[in-house]
Amino acid sequence: MLHLMESRFAEYVGRESAPRVYEVERGHIQRFVEAVGDPDPVYYDDEAARRNGHRAIPAPPTFAVALRANDPRQGVEIDFKKLLHGEQEFVYERPLYAGDRVTVVGRIADAYAKEGKAGVMDFLVLESRATDEDGKLVFVARSTAVIKR
Repeated sequence: MLHLMESRFAEYVGRESAPRVYEVERGHIQRFVEAVGDPDPVYYDDEAARRNGHRAIPAPPTFAVALRANDPRQGVEIDFKKLLHGEQEFVYERPLYAGDRVTVVGRIADAYAKEGKAGVMDFLVLESRATDEDGKLVFVARSTAVIKR
């Protein structure tokens, strides 16, 4: 039976990183889709992108992982040998396009602990928020790290 308890990282919830600015480059998008093996021409061909309702070459949904925020965990004592990647989520307010300039800020969004058969584990939810040049939200990328005590 799992019991919820306070995480040893609770004091860091809300901590943000310094912003990082990215120019979303067409070549970066193309290398990314080649690496993940996506042959859809919408990511390579301007004409195919326009036929599919895009104003430019769009980035694929998981591309947000390539726009890493500065790490808000800096200075937090974590044993990375005991860390597992738990889950990943991407929420887009609008498509991300080649030519966009976005500012990405990392944040520790949540921290909690659970006790199970394997012992106590801390869960650390990290969020990367990207805004465009007008300050409008483009995407939020969330990942959950599981750290065994």
